[in-house]
Amino acid sequence: MYLNKAMIFGNLTRDPEIRALPSGMNVCSFSVATNRTFKDRDGKKQEQTDFHNVVVFGRQADTVSQYLKKGSSAFVEGRMQTRSWEGKDGEKKYRTEIVADRVQFGPRASGSTGGGHSSSSDEQPMDDMGAGAGIDYPKDDINPDDIPF
Repeated sequence: MYLNKAMIFGNLTRDPEIRALPSGMNVCSFSVATNRTFKDRDGKKQEQTDFHNVVVFGRQADTVSQYLKKGSSAFVEGRMQTRSWEGKDGEKKYRTEIVADRVQFGPRASGSTGGGHSSSSDEQPMDDMGAGAGIDYPKDDINPDDIPF
């Protein structure tokens, strides 16, 4: 049995770009930075940053492009894929990316103190996307008849 699974948690390095395929399906691409800290041979603390290209298709592509921006944190789960094409100069080019099966949004920065988030009144909340952290749950009892599903 073979396994091709990638899981990363990091911050977006640029705003997501959404396009439509000839079939009409939307595809969204973005980049995520992850970092790790370690001690080198001399015992000094080092930090290394890696950048990952991510592609997501379909309805999830629409959601990602709507809610995520540069600096947003996200957990991406998917598979690694390398594609190749011939460049304008005739040279063969390669790109390795994560084809996302699932993208979960990380906690939102509050106010103007967060990493690159702008707080404007026209942004929609991510509560329905399962963001988890930062959700303001109602303090009143919930009537099961009020739940729409």
